[in-house]
Amino acid sequence: MAEHNDLGKKGEELAVDFLEKNGYEILETNWVFDKAEIDIIAQKNGILAVVEVKTRSSLDFGLPQDFVKPKKIQLLVKAINEYVTQNDLDVEVRFDIVAIHKENTEFVIEHIEEAFYYF
Repeated sequence: MAEHNDLGKKGEELAVDFLEKNGYEILETNWVFDKAEIDIIAQKNGILAVVEVKTRSSLDFGLPQDFVKPKKIQLLVKAINEYVTQNDLDVEVRFDIVAIHKENTEFVIEHIEEAFYYF
């Protein structure tokens, strides 16, 4: 597996651990619909959190969250709409980003709630 794939997988594992430690119930990881993949679907306090995980080895090329582009947001919205319909859920949906980057040998994790909105 390519090194960037290993880093992405490690980032998703760190994000799941982080969310669980912060009271989230993880419902799904790597949930796929059509061309969209949702990294993590979690729930806390009646809110369904759609979590995109972005992991970078450094900040040399920008913040991890800056790599969530409009096309990705559009795919996430489409996918979570299908997930909610399939599971007959009546919940508030929120889009979060867990941004992770490496500083020396440590990973820095930032959870950005309500990272973007959809209409």
